Amino acid sequence: MDKILDLIDSGKSEGATLAAGGNRYGDKGYFVEPTVFTDVKENMRIAKEEIFGPVMQVMKFSDKDELVERANDSMYGLAASVFTKDIDKAMMFSQSLRAGTVWVNCFDVFDAAAPFGGYKMSGNGREKGQYGLDNYTEVKSVMIKIPQKNS
Repeated sequence: MDKILDLIDSGKSEGATLAAGGNRYGDKGYFVEPTVFTDVKENMRIAKEEIFGPVMQVMKFSDKDELVERANDSMYGLAASVFTKDIDKAMMFSQSLRAGTVWVNCFDVFDAAAPFGGYKMSGNGREKGQYGLDNYTEVKSVMIKIPQKNS
């Protein structure tokens, strides 16, 4: 919780507009209000770091190429979401984004058969699915020379 509140403070001090939330919720537990920032610039901490809390950063873009370039200009790549009615755009973005999971018109949806893990600094290896099972196996090769049969 302290890290999330620190990132929220950095958003305020770096010039993002706090549109909603931004505080601890209650005095028991580790709860933070759902928080929305607008006017976020790509050099701000809240745009560059993974925030594992209820914080949304709204950034404007001019075209799809700029959007993909900015989204991929990160040391992280755990997951991304694309919201669109255009299936061609959904496919283009899902293939262009350097993230281990890309959700289309949803978020935080998992299936035990689908591998989960990030790109770049957002993880090493995969959980779930066949890729996840590979972490629990050891592969061995055995080579045997069989003498030629004399018959």
